[in-house]
Amino acid sequence: MSSKKNLLIVEDDLGLQGQLRWAFCGYEIATAKDRQEAVALVRRHEPPVVTLDLGLPPNPGGVSEGMASLQEILALAPYTKIIVITGNDSQEHAVQAVGAGAYDFYSKPIDPDILKLTIDRAYRLYELEMENRRLRRAGHSSLEGVIAVSPGMRKICRTIEKIGPADVTTLILGESGTGKEIIARALHQLSYRRGQTFMAINCAAIPENLLESELFGHEKGAFTGAVRQTRGKIEYANEGTLFLDEIGDLPRGLQAKLLRFLQERVIERVGGREEIPVDVRVVCATNQDLKELISQSQFREDLYYRIAEVTVNLPPLRERPGDAVVIGRALLEHFSHMQGKAVRGFTDDATKAIEGYTWPGNIRELENCIKRAVIMVEGNRIAAGDLDLPVSAEQQSLSLNLRQIREHTEREALTRAITLVNGNLSRAAELLGVTRPTLYALLDKYEMRD
Repeated sequence: MSSKKNLLIVEDDLGLQGQLRWAFCGYEIATAKDRQEAVALVRRHEPPVVTLDLGLPPNPGGVSEGMASLQEILALAPYTKIIVITGNDSQEHAVQAVGAGAYDFYSKPIDPDILKLTIDRAYRLYELEMENRRLRRAGHSSLEGVIAVSPGMRKICRTIEKIGPADVTTLILGESGTGKEIIARALHQLSYRRGQTFMAINCAAIPENLLESELFGHEKGAFTGAVRQTRGKIEYANEGTLFLDEIGDLPRGLQAKLLRFLQERVIERVGGREEIPVDVRVVCATNQDLKELISQSQFREDLYYRIAEVTVNLPPLRERPGDAVVIGRALLEHFSHMQGKAVRGFTDDATKAIEGYTWPGNIRELENCIKRAVIMVEGNRIAAGDLDLPVSAEQQSLSLNLRQIREHTEREALTRAITLVNGNLSRAAELLGVTRPTLYALLDKYEMRD
């Protein structure tokens, strides 16, 4: 209902209800005579605009039922615009209703033409708010936690949507801070295992002598200090998803044991002899070049092909045009709410600084930068100085003016073409794909002819 130009009229006077039903051209009208009907319609359709008579049964002489209806409707549909209808002697109650969240009020007797003006304004405001919500959501992909507008990341999101339901072992490659774990969690949420455990373990963060026990578990007495039987992370992830982060740092000795598990789907605890079957989806990630590690005999080639049934390469933030600003805005809203500060957005120079910076630490660095700026900023908008980013002269001159960009590109192409053909204008025109008169005109335009 909210996608159409709809209006809900809540009025117990059936005669007036019928009069209003036919008075508002351009709207699809639904009617309700009491609170129960009104709430049911709002719950089902969430209409953009509601006219609400405060004097509803069972107490049409009072406003208690109408006020209760107002609050219940707003709880169900907070963006709906409610226009309360009152008697001439109920101005005080009307003001109370506006204070409780109503958009406006109108006093009886009703002039449908005048009331329609109020309804039209309410509907326009509703549309503007919905458009604002849509723009604020722009960049949020269908993957939970992923924000992207760049073509490369959009393509990756579509890939994740395809392989998520398929129970394949996936390898996620990317620089530190690019969001590899977020992608792994998205795979888990898209799979039939979403209701089970997502178990993450960082292979680089656990000492080598403890990592085997951490992954596979151990039996009582298996080593000094093993005072009881302990299950490993792989067992805990049974029927769910196991995320092995920094798989490139997995010790060579453990790679063979992991390979056997991936092949047989059984494990043996340290110090144990019993084979334990485990049903788990495995997702791995690393910021290292595994093929280079294979060439150096630091990573098993057979393990690589076992974990890389599907490989996803996450681009660094510097190769995701437009994403840094969109992610930055989402982080700004998050940290502003967390810190209890009314920071409304970025200035133009801050936006250019975010877009122009290369972000060697990727999204993790961006997150730290925005959080620090929200804490330190004194005004209600973050400027470039608040971000404390190094800005080069090239970044300072960053322009989105299409004419300037086109002229710069044309001049650069002309210079390169003429240099390549050693000044032969006929060959330069052929190389550029233009006629000689067009080439001469461009050279004159940029004052490049001798």
